[in-house]
Amino acid sequence: MGSLGSRFQSSPRGPEECRKRKRSAHCECDSEPEEEDSQLDTKKLKSTSKYIYQTLFLNGEKSDIQIRALGQEWNLHKIYLCQSGYFSSMFSGSWKESNMMVIELEIPDQNIDTEALQVVFGSLYRDDVLIKPSRVVNVLAAACMLQLDGLIQQCGETMKENVNVKTVCSYYNAATMYGLDSVMKKCLEWLLNNLMTHQNVDLMKEAEIMEQLIQSSDLFVMQVEMDVYTALKKWMFLQLNPSWDGPIKQLLLDADAWLCKRRKEPFLNTDDGMPFVPVFRHIRLQYIINDLASARMLERDNILPPEWLSTVYKQQWFAMLRTEHDNDNGPQEANKEESELNSMRCGRKLTKDGDYCWRWTGFNYGFDLLVTYTNRFIIFKRNTLSQPCGGAVSLQPRRHLAYRLRLASFDNSGKVVCSRSTGYQLVTLEKDQEYVVMNLDSRLLSFPLYVCCNFLYTSPSSERRGDTPETENSARSVS
Repeated sequence: MGSLGSRFQSSPRGPEECRKRKRSAHCECDSEPEEEDSQLDTKKLKSTSKYIYQTLFLNGEKSDIQIRALGQEWNLHKIYLCQSGYFSSMFSGSWKESNMMVIELEIPDQNIDTEALQVVFGSLYRDDVLIKPSRVVNVLAAACMLQLDGLIQQCGETMKENVNVKTVCSYYNAATMYGLDSVMKKCLEWLLNNLMTHQNVDLMKEAEIMEQLIQSSDLFVMQVEMDVYTALKKWMFLQLNPSWDGPIKQLLLDADAWLCKRRKEPFLNTDDGMPFVPVFRHIRLQYIINDLASARMLERDNILPPEWLSTVYKQQWFAMLRTEHDNDNGPQEANKEESELNSMRCGRKLTKDGDYCWRWTGFNYGFDLLVTYTNRFIIFKRNTLSQPCGGAVSLQPRRHLAYRLRLASFDNSGKVVCSRSTGYQLVTLEKDQEYVVMNLDSRLLSFPLYVCCNFLYTSPSSERRGDTPETENSARSVS
């Protein structure tokens, strides 16, 4: 019995148990082949997509509809065209085109050409579409016409990634036309950062939203408000002389020479000058007439109507009297709306790391503000007695200052590499007091570094609200 039991235990297993063992053995050692199968499937899918694109789209095999537009024909397939909202609506409704084998497309948009239609139709037959930055506006126009939301989104991402001096204006105009708000915002941000910091002749010729840029407190101004005026003078000259072709250094000289021949009356009162009135109204003249050389230049250029200047002179005179006789110690709160409308805009370029100290020129109601960059700190100092000053300084025990300080550095295409902002703040300074505005992380610093400030030295007055509304003036270093 013992040997029989032994022979029975060692006998072959039944067919079902053998199958289980085989499956188990197969599962234990088949992990790598499964990965290989997955890779093969991926390759197969890729080759299938490529096959579909080549055979059905490029070769037009088994086409059941022909699309004609701009003198070209595409042999396509309704099942693929129905991915487009435009064609889906056409084929599913009671339109006469629903049963037509040949459809003539009317193309009302001049941005759409045959190359753009080729890309858009082809996108219906493939997963990945490569959109060239130089062609993205044309593709976007065609995608919008055919209501291809995915492709429209891809065009928007391509535009945002490729904003630069050559594309920003065309991208902004296209984004406005086709309703891409995020692209508009990106282009506007780029223009506010680069219009003054990296002046460019071609950009000034194309910039059609100058009014929106000039009125913004987010404009990176280099160096003072007078330079905004000077930039507008160049821009206006280029708009009236679009064939001008020369280096940026020659532009101001030629603009001044051209305006010199037209000084018999204020230029903005002439037929040629009137279209530029809305833009020039946004210059903050109160920060130009506070500097003698700049004020004289305004008079010499004779661009602005005299009543603009007389209004601002009156307002500034009363502001000065308030600070001297009415104990106006400056803003009482960090009012963002007031700062955005009326703050002094000024900036400085730090070419490399080191120690810097500067002040912005002009009469600032006895507030001589020194700005220092040293050891990665930015410091404000109310200079009263400790350093020489070209004008009278206020001896009031305390003065209030509303400010916003921003830092940024840019790559070669004008994109922001790093940036910091204090937001709108209020600080109270005693005589010769220093105040640390910002402590910078050296890992985030990249030079050249652009410093841009907004300042309010006096408290708001009802007279200044609703104001009508530059030698290139540089920040003066402290010796």
